[in-house]
Amino acid sequence: MSKIRTWQGVRMRKVWAGADPDAEPRLVVLPAAWDDGAAAALAGLTPEGAPAVLATVADRWVRALTLRTGQSEAAELLHELLLMRQAAPSRAIWLAEAGARGFVLNLAAFHDPLHGFDVAGFEMAVDAIAAVLAASDPASESFIALADLAGLLAGLGLDYDSEPARALGAGVAALLRARLGEALPAPLPSDLPVEGLAEAIAASAGIPRRAGRVRAVIADPGEAEALLGVEAGGIAPSFAPVDDMGRLTASTRAFLAAQGFSAESALAAVLSGENPLGVAGVAAHGRMHDALAPFLHAMPARPMEQSLPARVENVAQKRDLPARRNGYTQRASVGGHKLFLRTGEYADGRLGEIDIALGKEAPGFRALMDQFAHAVSIGLQHGVKLDEYVEAFAHTRFGPAGAVEGDPSVARASSLLDYVFRHLAATYLNREIPAASEDGFVPAPPPREEPLLPLDLPRDEARSTSARGKLRIVR
Repeated sequence: MSKIRTWQGVRMRKVWAGADPDAEPRLVVLPAAWDDGAAAALAGLTPEGAPAVLATVADRWVRALTLRTGQSEAAELLHELLLMRQAAPSRAIWLAEAGARGFVLNLAAFHDPLHGFDVAGFEMAVDAIAAVLAASDPASESFIALADLAGLLAGLGLDYDSEPARALGAGVAALLRARLGEALPAPLPSDLPVEGLAEAIAASAGIPRRAGRVRAVIADPGEAEALLGVEAGGIAPSFAPVDDMGRLTASTRAFLAAQGFSAESALAAVLSGENPLGVAGVAAHGRMHDALAPFLHAMPARPMEQSLPARVENVAQKRDLPARRNGYTQRASVGGHKLFLRTGEYADGRLGEIDIALGKEAPGFRALMDQFAHAVSIGLQHGVKLDEYVEAFAHTRFGPAGAVEGDPSVARASSLLDYVFRHLAATYLNREIPAASEDGFVPAPPPREEPLLPLDLPRDEARSTSARGKLRIVR
């Protein structure tokens, strides 16, 4: 139990963690609700030889920033911001070493499901941090960086690639800059989608500029972001709805809740051909960058889409599936492991989409199979022929494997992918692909009924030819 008042009553856990896979693990003490990524970050932010106890390590830099500068009244607030995972300092402040000095603000943590974005709390945090940074080293530049804008937008139910989302991002950046005592270099969007945000920006216009130069920035993600549980660095979108363990991310859950979806209803929507989760890409990231750039002092280079070579562009034109499409759902079991294969078709009957839902497999494997099916669907819609997928994935070998139940077109499969693509070949290509034997060989196709020559081959030569045919190896 820490003696620091802010941390009293907080349930803690102990875990062995290293700053990276090659680092020597050390005992770390942090709140029980914080993930292992935060534990690894704390291990990297704790000086060698010091106990990696979050409250103790944090109190070291809090005292260094506040007592020396006469900002002792801000000490408790800095502890609270860290405990709430709203703000954390850069590595240079944690370790008292040379480097960029500043703080990261986790925008998603300033959102409350009942009240929305906490404008007043954001202002209070910026004011306290800016005052401490400016007083601690007036001759040097420091920074306040914004992070996880995508998480804030998700909590508010805003589509990342939308005008309201870009207006909100610009408004938050403008409020940060205004609280630092600087005039806004560009006009604000006319309609900010958060109540009280425009008024707060207007009321901040008369704040005098601080003695030390504190800059409003977007920084490259680092250990502070990991400690705060940031899912999307800076203003980047959330590129995936699941984490590396196959679970829905916090921003995904927040967006579904804001849209009125439960996990079950979202799954039902996906299985019916709808996607309640819009996935933003590089182009949307670039538009968000353009919206915030006028209000920030520094940020990473604008993300650019890589242009495809001309010969590829001519082939890879996407053909969208109709909103209401035909298809079917095939239920089967491979080696006792159940799966559901769903297809989506164009009006001409050509395959354009697949979805693979597994039963009781590990979450990570289910997520991997789901993303694999999505990648195949994208390829089909960009002109990749089903034959190429069949050649690539039929007869792949990994568990689960074994007898197939529920599908007469495939009797046995060497993997789930082997089953899926041999089934698709039988359904959409009218090709029955034989199963691979236990040693990996595939039986030769049935002999032709008519002889290859006007006269039958001699018996010994026919037998040797047949034997050679059975040794056909499939990759």
